[in-house]
Amino acid sequence: MPSQIGLIGVGLMGENLALNMAGKGISVSVFDASADRVEQFVSSRGHGKGIEACHSLQALVASIERPRKVLLMVPAGRPVDDLIESVTPLLDAGDILIDGGNSHFSDTTRRTRSLESQGFLYVGAGVSGGEEGALLGPSIMPGGSAAAWASVKPIFQAIAAKVDDGVPCCDWVGAEGAGHFVKMVHNGIEYGDMQLICEVYDVMRTLLGMTAEDMHAAFAEWSEGELSSYLIEITRDILAVKDQDGLPLVDKILDKAGQKGTGKWTVVTALDIGVPLTLITESVFARVLSSMKDERVLASSVLKGPRPHFPGDRKAFVDELGRALYAAKIISYTQGYQLMRAASQAFGWELNYGGIALMWRGGCIIRSVFLERIKQAFDADPALANLLLDPFFRDTLVEAQQSLRNVLVEALKNGIPTPALSAALAYYDGYRSANLPANLLQAQRDFFGAHQYERVDQARGAFFHTNWTGRGGDTASTVYAA
Repeated sequence: MPSQIGLIGVGLMGENLALNMAGKGISVSVFDASADRVEQFVSSRGHGKGIEACHSLQALVASIERPRKVLLMVPAGRPVDDLIESVTPLLDAGDILIDGGNSHFSDTTRRTRSLESQGFLYVGAGVSGGEEGALLGPSIMPGGSAAAWASVKPIFQAIAAKVDDGVPCCDWVGAEGAGHFVKMVHNGIEYGDMQLICEVYDVMRTLLGMTAEDMHAAFAEWSEGELSSYLIEITRDILAVKDQDGLPLVDKILDKAGQKGTGKWTVVTALDIGVPLTLITESVFARVLSSMKDERVLASSVLKGPRPHFPGDRKAFVDELGRALYAAKIISYTQGYQLMRAASQAFGWELNYGGIALMWRGGCIIRSVFLERIKQAFDADPALANLLLDPFFRDTLVEAQQSLRNVLVEALKNGIPTPALSAALAYYDGYRSANLPANLLQAQRDFFGAHQYERVDQARGAFFHTNWTGRGGDTASTVYAA
């Protein structure tokens, strides 16, 4: 019997996806450029699972039922293009190539168009959940050739995570690079969530003098309430782990963060489209600043700031921290959804925002009870312009904003860096402001560059230029917006 799907690349994610499929009764053939890796896999973790080992691309393609479905689990970039170039001569029209890696959405758009022009179908599927998710049930965000969905849907939805009502955390996202775009935004929100949690942890540790055990208890309490999420849960668990000497392991980890690039892609895309993704941007730069460890150690010896001191009620302030974290989390997701909304309009994808929240409810890194509220918001108003305008989120922010302000006041007074929390409040205050100081900015631009401005006492769309110095003349520059 031919296999239902072929998988190329048996690294950690590829192995776990193959085992997941086999465990759901899906027959799978596997191939890797390293024949030893294939043999090691099928003789160890894959032993007795009915997974077929192939030692050439030709053998893999020959082992798959038609229309062939070939899942690529290789590093993003040139390796994907090289593999597509190698495998397509072996395929027939209507066969389906699936990229399950973290490819940039623009590459997926390019590949979809190219392969469709050759008669093939292409799917760019964002897969979230890490190695555990790949094995037990990830969140899967497929996009690309819509005609491929009927063939890959039974497999994807079988292996995807299921939420409490049994709904799979996988559905069709949209055309071309839409699936990888949504996965990219997921990762950007993940950056924001992690940074917000780290800043709250730093306030607890540095300002309140809480031990890892104290913080574990706080996060354990939060994990049972409105903040319940995968990242809160693993933070709770991390804070409970002791090293061999009985001291908290987290205290022995070097404060130098790594990143793989998807957060940066999210920020760059927001700049390209013109979306104020301020919180996620600060989260990316916080990782960059953390990487400057040696410079920071040197700077700490010469640049002085306040000595942290908190004379107030520590328990009450921990409660404030929880409310501040929840408020900032709402802002982070709001900005991510604004980016998806702008991209959907720019690229004609018609994204289903409530459906995306549903896909993120299980399996993925940012899974949380909070996402059900987002789904409800878009179910109530599919054309919702901004999450902050939804009654639930509006009322929650109005109530929680004071806690965010109080936390930031104490952090600023005591010299504790809180870039993401600060960006959250700045966005909230900016978005709720009917008048911003951009009128002065437009005057400045017109003064030095004759870029023109609109007037509040004239119809919108009419532009004016002032000869501010009397020497500039009346010639204006063109009007443009980034």
